[in-house]
Amino acid sequence: MVVGWDVIIGEVANFAAYAYAPAILVTPLGALSMIISAVLAHYFLDERLHIFGVVGCALCLVGSTVIVLHAPQETQVDSVKQVWFFATEPRFLVYAFLVLVFVGVLIYRYVPLYGGTHLVIYVGICSLMGSLTVMCVKAVGIAMKLSFSGSNQFIYFQTWIFTLLLFVFCLTQLNYLNKALDTFNTAVISPVYYVMFTSLTILASMIMFKNWNHQNATQIVTELSGFVTIFSGTFLLHKTKDMGTPVVVESPKLSHSVTRSTNESPRRPEV
Repeated sequence: MVVGWDVIIGEVANFAAYAYAPAILVTPLGALSMIISAVLAHYFLDERLHIFGVVGCALCLVGSTVIVLHAPQETQVDSVKQVWFFATEPRFLVYAFLVLVFVGVLIYRYVPLYGGTHLVIYVGICSLMGSLTVMCVKAVGIAMKLSFSGSNQFIYFQTWIFTLLLFVFCLTQLNYLNKALDTFNTAVISPVYYVMFTSLTILASMIMFKNWNHQNATQIVTELSGFVTIFSGTFLLHKTKDMGTPVVVESPKLSHSVTRSTNESPRRPEV
């Protein structure tokens, strides 16, 4: 597997973002990468950005702006021990236990039966494990940030437990994500995975760090509206990204190929 420098740099930047900002803010903003990809492909790869693509980009931008303006304040963390305290509270332990139970049932019961026909099986495993992965990324990122500031956090066993769990969760998540991409169309997988992963990550962050405890109902509803707007834009971008792209269709009565648009229905040959 060859990994480009752009991917490596992007993941490092994403890791650093979790150390400095709430997961409830960082995770949904991943939709901005799709906007940048669509715009760059339009100008440099001659891929047509049609009207639905423009609307999808606009929806992602509006939703991201709403979330940034109304995001909750990050809980101040002074050590990894404090993160460990949040992670070992009863309600988050219940959430983590339920996630692991659901993942186990999906892997051992439903993957052999429906893994090749129902994409929600693989995507569900990736999203559930991803919500725990992000919490571990958050903990390890905070440990590295504090260590670079002069307060070494790697002397605590909690830091190494978070690091080990991060490694295990990442391997499981990537394994089933690759299976999903090998089995189903990427254009279908991407929006479903984005919505499920983001929703579960926000739920896990809300349970663990109590990000919404100091917000009123208006702020929470506004943030949820921003999430729905981003989800809509993401879905629209992926469902219509091939609209209007020329494809080659072999005519049954002609020796040459006929080029038509994907949003046009094929014409019947004249008798």
